[in-house]
Amino acid sequence: MSTQSDIEIIETAPASSCCGGSSCGTGAAEAGTEGAVTTVYQVKGMTCGHCEGAISEEISAIAGVTSVTAVAATGLVTVVSEAPLDETAVRDAVDEAGYELVGTA
Repeated sequence: MSTQSDIEIIETAPASSCCGGSSCGTGAAEAGTEGAVTTVYQVKGMTCGHCEGAISEEISAIAGVTSVTAVAATGLVTVVSEAPLDETAVRDAVDEAGYELVGTA
């Protein structure tokens, strides 16, 4: 007599990440978005996928932002928006996430 067991699949982040993958993730930049403005920022303090996700989440909340891609390895955050963003709003979002906006790259 055989029984079927339930298998739970848990997604994890790469081994170098400081988190278990539960809140990691970044948005992907949308190529070819007509009228969109793409700005690349340098952010200090990102070390892993969790950091990328925290920054992406905060910047995504700014009105007009359509995409955010944060890369911890380079410290670069690419933001696609409907119009140019106020740098103070971006700085505040990065600060809220716990990191430092160095400026545009």
